Amino acid sequence: MNRVKPLPPQKIASYALTLVCTLLINGCNTAEKNSTDDNTSPQIYPDYAYIKNLADTTTAQNVSDSGHGFSTPIPTLTENQLTQHLNGDTHFETSFTTAPNNEHPELDGLGPVFNNQNCNSCHQRDGRPSTISLADAQSRKLLGSEAGIFLRMSIEDGECKEPLASNNFCANTPVNGFGLQLFHRGVLKARENWQEMPFIGQANVYLAYEYKTITYSDNKQVTLKKPVFTIEQPHDVSSNNVQNSAILQANVNFSPRNGMPVFGLGLLELIPEKDIVALSDEHDSNNDGISGRANWVFDPIKAKSGELVPVSLGRFGWKANTPSVRVQALGALQGDMGVTNPLFPQESIANSAFHQSYLTRTGFIDTGTGVDGLPEASQEFSDDVVFYAETLAVPARRNIEAPNVMKGAQLFEQSQCSSCHHPDFITATDNVTLGGIAAPEALKGQHIYPFTDMLLHDMGEGLADNRRDYMATGKEWKTRPLWGIGLTKAVNPAAGFLHDGRAATIEEAILWHGGEAEQSKNSFMALTETDRNSLIAFVKSL
Repeated sequence: MNRVKPLPPQKIASYALTLVCTLLINGCNTAEKNSTDDNTSPQIYPDYAYIKNLADTTTAQNVSDSGHGFSTPIPTLTENQLTQHLNGDTHFETSFTTAPNNEHPELDGLGPVFNNQNCNSCHQRDGRPSTISLADAQSRKLLGSEAGIFLRMSIEDGECKEPLASNNFCANTPVNGFGLQLFHRGVLKARENWQEMPFIGQANVYLAYEYKTITYSDNKQVTLKKPVFTIEQPHDVSSNNVQNSAILQANVNFSPRNGMPVFGLGLLELIPEKDIVALSDEHDSNNDGISGRANWVFDPIKAKSGELVPVSLGRFGWKANTPSVRVQALGALQGDMGVTNPLFPQESIANSAFHQSYLTRTGFIDTGTGVDGLPEASQEFSDDVVFYAETLAVPARRNIEAPNVMKGAQLFEQSQCSSCHHPDFITATDNVTLGGIAAPEALKGQHIYPFTDMLLHDMGEGLADNRRDYMATGKEWKTRPLWGIGLTKAVNPAAGFLHDGRAATIEEAILWHGGEAEQSKNSFMALTETDRNSLIAFVKSL
């Protein structure tokens, strides 16, 4: 999508300064924004290099020195909206307990199998979770309560090119007795042999790392690591015939999923669908090596309202597999924690032999419905936590006038990074909704700079998980927004990048790019070390 935009005021002023300097034959300082080494003509930088407020009037100011830089509500909320946001903030950090909890029934509903107990565990301080590290003598580690990562899974069933009722709208095929997500944690008595395996879920998951070294032409080396997961002690078999487990068959595909930042999501949902689709070039008609395509996914909100074709544009998740913040958030509440809610009222393992065994052995009333006959999370709780995720502010950029940052913006453009990390959109202004609820006025008509096209791209074998997700293939991933990325380590020093947290730095993340991004990665690698650092400095300024 191409727009003719007015030059930012900073750029107009810089051009004027250059002209005055030239007319006065006074020479221009090479540190000026648009200066060049030979002082003869202005240096041209991308328009977005001058933008400080990445989310227009909803941008959070002066949060760059805070470990809570991603946790600021947008500044233009009304008083009532701010109250709802703060209520949602409390819910976001609520840790649920095993049902029944007679003393605090509002907190029960966890599990019986799950991946974490609260939202914050996978989205630490509203950013990325910590990457799991191994001790020097440790070859692998059991995923436990500290993990912000889990495994999606499904039966291999080929590509799905068009979501139709006849193919269940491209939904993945669940693993018999397990489902579509592996829950590695459980409440105390989740397993039949709970005395020997307390707090274990459907299976134990171990993490190890494989390493490889990348060498630049200037002989600088970077070591990259890739997580490798091993599944042991699945619940459906004994240790003597583990090979018969449904989850360990050759036709089962797994994909790790790391928690991702949750700020700016309401703005991304309000990007007009037509503007995203207009960026798609599925068959690479312009021969630039970059295609990009939409993922059309099942929308449970449309299904609940009775629409015959309950399909929407996928916007969220690592493979754009959810259509709205509401579906993403409440799906995680039910899936990641086992807490039912009005949109997803059934337990994540409902109607399974595992769940029935748990209910029979314990006598617990944990069917996903409270004593009031309603889901475990109330409508008010659900609405508030969704609103919280929709209205977290994007932090303002930093150091935008630094010469290396300006140079980095130029290199970012020259390396075609912006072909996928599309700089800007304008959010909708008409009568739009967020997950079926009227959108706050504050989010409408904002000129935002998320640096994503919201589309799927083939990222090559190095990042492939080989698991289809609706229409997304095993090599495709949605372009991640870059706004706020420079504060990642300030918010959580142990955070990693990419879908499984494998990249410890932005540089490592770039070096993992392949497929449609191979040319951009090669352009980056061909730069001098100074220029590589400049490009990274620009990304860190976002």
